Amino acid sequence: MIPYGKQQLDSDDIAAVTAVLQSAWLTQGPQVPAFEQAISVLCGAKHAVAVNSATSALHIACLALDVGPGDLVWTSAISFVASANCALYCGATVDFVDIELNTGNMCVNALEAKLLIAKKTNTLPKVVIPVHFAGQPCNMAKIAQLAAEYGFKVIEDASHAIGAQYQGKAVGSCHYADICIFSFHPVKIITSGEGGMALTNQSDVARKMQLLRSHGITSETTEFNEESHGPWYYQQQLLGFNYRMTDLQAALGLSQSHKLSQFVTKRNKLAQQYQKLLAPFNRIMPLQVQADCYSSYHLFVVRLTGLSKTHHKACIEHLRGKDIIGHLHYIPIYLHPFYQQQGFQPGYCEQAERYYQQAVTLPLYPGLTLKQQSHIVQVLTDFLSNDL
Repeated sequence: MIPYGKQQLDSDDIAAVTAVLQSAWLTQGPQVPAFEQAISVLCGAKHAVAVNSATSALHIACLALDVGPGDLVWTSAISFVASANCALYCGATVDFVDIELNTGNMCVNALEAKLLIAKKTNTLPKVVIPVHFAGQPCNMAKIAQLAAEYGFKVIEDASHAIGAQYQGKAVGSCHYADICIFSFHPVKIITSGEGGMALTNQSDVARKMQLLRSHGITSETTEFNEESHGPWYYQQQLLGFNYRMTDLQAALGLSQSHKLSQFVTKRNKLAQQYQKLLAPFNRIMPLQVQADCYSSYHLFVVRLTGLSKTHHKACIEHLRGKDIIGHLHYIPIYLHPFYQQQGFQPGYCEQAERYYQQAVTLPLYPGLTLKQQSHIVQVLTDFLSNDL
């Protein structure tokens, strides 16, 4: 069986976790700040806040930017549901922006058109969450320009994109955003088992996220609103959550972070090999990477043109029947039953729905071999040849 994604662990990773198991710390020890420091240095951001998942990171990021009831948050129509759910957790309302068909990323022209209408109707978003789909950064320069013009904050959902670059800067630098979010789920670029991180250059935002991840509690005497009762004393100052990352997770993530460049380089080489193998087949269109971007290639997604809905489904079933886990990232968020109950209907984002009828995710992870890639492409192209 060839999965669509898979973690790659080695003896160094195992040794790092074993060392924590043999130490005095399992939860809140030295590995968590060490992991945060490593990622902030890699990305060039001033602050990093580790949590137990990227979903948790998105949630506290919204709260740190004061998202709440009555606020509007916009995100991409094509993403995992967490990109939208995080705003609902805060009591805000969510809306969706259509995508570019050739990249899968938020379409800045669609965003600008939607903002023009929203300004006239006094329904501008408080926060926009662009998603760096499959590992390729969005057009962040244009999004930042629009943010300045229309007064919204920006949270980059870079769950797919640690190790990617935009205009020569590491994703996570927050050069064009208030906060950037990473995921360390096992199928992502590097893993901590489960885990996520929020990066920012704003010290007040970072401190608020630190409080929110741990019940809103502080033991810092300088932050108390009264004199300390004694060395045991702490204060809950916000309604926070138990979103902390453990030292076990952080040790694994820290060990994996040393191999980030190696993993991303291998993913790019595999993507180039796919593109070479698929080049003769004009019905198969890999998502494009823009000239000012370096993708981390969390996913390798192709669009299959000229297939009916039935044959699109049959193609993925055919791959799976040959022990190749073809997948589809993602269903347009607003087509899920929960969001249709909020009033969204099919047809809301035309390009997102067109993408959904064409997209197939092919396996991609550092351990994938060239022989396996050739087999995947052969199985796919055989199906399409028979479908003609």
